[in-house]
Amino acid sequence: MRKIINLCLLALLVIPLGVHGQTAGKDSLSNWKIGGNSSLTFNQVSLTNWSAGGKNSVAGTFLLDAFFNYSKDRVNWDNALDLGYGLTKQGSDNLVKTEDKLYLSSKFGYRVDGSKWFYSALLDFKTQFATGYNDPPENTVKLSEFMAPAYINFSLGMDYKPNDNFSLYLSPLTSKMTVVRDDSLSRDGAFGVDANKHIRSEWGASLKLKAQKADIVKNVDVSTRLDLFSNLGDKPQNVDVDWELAFKMKVNDFLSAVATFNLIYDDDIKYINKDKETEGPRVQFKQLFGFGISYKFGDK
Repeated sequence: MRKIINLCLLALLVIPLGVHGQTAGKDSLSNWKIGGNSSLTFNQVSLTNWSAGGKNSVAGTFLLDAFFNYSKDRVNWDNALDLGYGLTKQGSDNLVKTEDKLYLSSKFGYRVDGSKWFYSALLDFKTQFATGYNDPPENTVKLSEFMAPAYINFSLGMDYKPNDNFSLYLSPLTSKMTVVRDDSLSRDGAFGVDANKHIRSEWGASLKLKAQKADIVKNVDVSTRLDLFSNLGDKPQNVDVDWELAFKMKVNDFLSAVATFNLIYDDDIKYINKDKETEGPRVQFKQLFGFGISYKFGDK
């Protein structure tokens, strides 16, 4: 099974590269759209003889959302990179993560003649950069690590894409691989892998929705991404959910405010309470708000 998956992943990468290689000499970069947004937010508090009490603190978050899209005739190839990393420190406490994500997506489509539907293949990859702990700021109980977990999804399906701002991708054939590279987490059977195993493979159906709108009100852009996956061979009713909603508020060409919301539910991720006891899966929710320097580059 893993050999089949690897061949499928390789095919997804090679086919679009072959298409681009055949056309690159003719159209160079004219059929590419490349761009994105980046932001750096920072806040700091310093207290000296402050009678009201408190702790010195410093925090910063970096976000990058970029795209590399190719379109010509009936061929469409969308690539996305979404990453973020943030840290905070209070007084003499250890550093604590406030944001940590790495997401890559590549979708190759061939338009159904005369329609807004595409025959499509999709590959996406999710993980985080650094170690996460269940007991910050002590940072003694490891909860996650780079490539632990990592999620690699490959699917075949149909993509409804009426314009560059909306995509609804439906796949009846999806492979989901959960990777737990860290030996200690693997030994505990974290993230649904069997104890002492590093990979868990699932087959099922998936849905991916992406939408964005500029100036939903003046100087406010909104975007959203929704990923759903159902393991058709094991509790198909327990659908995995990963939903993100982001608002970008422009102050001027270089200053902006960012608000993001992320909701996750995965039946294979068990909740570990403060007593280090493992309980059932829970809805996960994260909210981030920042104000700082931003830069929009490339195509709109």
